[in-house]
Amino acid sequence: MTQTSFVPTPENPAAMRAALGSFATGVVVVTTWTDRGPLAITANSFTSVSLDPPLVLWCPAVQSKRHDPFVQAAHFSIHVMAESDLDTALHFARSGEVFDQHGWSRTSEGIPALDQALVRLDCGHHAAHPGGDHSILVGEVLRVTQRADLGAGLVFHQGQYGRFSG
Repeated sequence: MTQTSFVPTPENPAAMRAALGSFATGVVVVTTWTDRGPLAITANSFTSVSLDPPLVLWCPAVQSKRHDPFVQAAHFSIHVMAESDLDTALHFARSGEVFDQHGWSRTSEGIPALDQALVRLDCGHHAAHPGGDHSILVGEVLRVTQRADLGAGLVFHQGQYGRFSG
């Protein structure tokens, strides 16, 4: 068995990214409403935090032009993407303000709710913490909407999108 080790430094971010990429994650699209209209971003830095109270977190990159509106938002919705929604995830990874290609409505809080999502978690802003080159946004889940007819969740692993095969 061959094993290697390294110390993460600013000089080897690719090695750290590759190591972290070994952990498969789900893919979410997070939405909010801004003065300019609807805003979305695709993320894989999402996890549950607590059941009581119901808390989740996700982490936008500080360098992202979409960072500040999400950190400042009173509400946001986290959409867990189905494997059939790869195009939606890729679209919102590239462009966060163009919603004309995807069906959506607004939640009672006024947040964009995408029609296509396995699960949608409508959240109120609970806390924001610095996290290096990302911020850690904690949301309190106010409402959950589920769709069982969309199949398996979209997975991100080693830089590629796919599905879990059991």
